[in-house]
Amino acid sequence: MTVLTRDVIKAAINQGTIKVIPALEESQYGPASIDLTLSNVFRKYTPQEKPVELTENYQNITEPITLQEGEYIDLQPGEIILGITQEEIQLDPTICGLLEGRSRFARLGLLVHFTASIMAPGIKNKQVLEICNLSKNVIRLRPGVRICQFMFLRCEGSAMYEGRFQGQQLGK
Repeated sequence: MTVLTRDVIKAAINQGTIKVIPALEESQYGPASIDLTLSNVFRKYTPQEKPVELTENYQNITEPITLQEGEYIDLQPGEIILGITQEEIQLDPTICGLLEGRSRFARLGLLVHFTASIMAPGIKNKQVLEICNLSKNVIRLRPGVRICQFMFLRCEGSAMYEGRFQGQQLGK
């Protein structure tokens, strides 16, 4: 697999092998990745009386939150919340991706995405983020912040993601 650089990412977007909706601003392009922004939609975990089984659907133990213009969420130390990107990514069957948090936030104690970083060829969805405050301080999350990076890789061969998270949304 080959990591795509800025010029190749832009060319792939122009050719339609990579689609990002809404379109990116120039400042969102890095040397070998794009920055994705935090949406205003979250899912907050609710306390459970019994241990949570690993087979549990996360929607059964979380409640949806939609922030209005100018609102924010204060993430308490040790708290985890689910967020989602504003941008939807659509990949050609010959392109896959890696989703990573940004180091500037890690230095503040914010873990932005801590599992399942591989984004399969053929995905068509927004990216769900498992956001955790590992610091001893309250961290304020505001919609629109460039929260994570998406790297694109060219695959040998082609494949299509057809899993249950195709087209995922948090608020539903």
